[in-house]
Amino acid sequence: MLSRRGFVSCALCAIAGFSASDAGAATGLKRTILSRVDGPAAGYETIEARIEIPADSLIARHTHFGVETSYVLEGSVMLDVQGVGPKTYSAGDGFQVPTHVPHGGKCGDKPAVLVGVYVVEKGKPLATPA
Repeated sequence: MLSRRGFVSCALCAIAGFSASDAGAATGLKRTILSRVDGPAAGYETIEARIEIPADSLIARHTHFGVETSYVLEGSVMLDVQGVGPKTYSAGDGFQVPTHVPHGGKCGDKPAVLVGVYVVEKGKPLATPA
């Protein structure tokens, strides 16, 4: 069973607090929802969030019920996307993770700040453990 701390910390998902569930996020991750709107299609919503990840935090493997598009504002994160492998993203870099694809990683030696945009199935958790 997922502990309260694990549940709250799960997601880079991004918003993964990136919303309804924080499964899959880094320990200590802080996700601030900036906007949430219906669409772009029936049954989906678009969530925009600011994601703050403490230095050296692990990002547990997780998936989303939709596409994640994130942009690194500060710091760096190593993201390991299933089928792609690990890649480090630094300030100024963006990345996308397809629907239901497991991913996780680690924050760099300095705190990271990202903006994440999720187009996900409405009513489903933003992120779930993988």
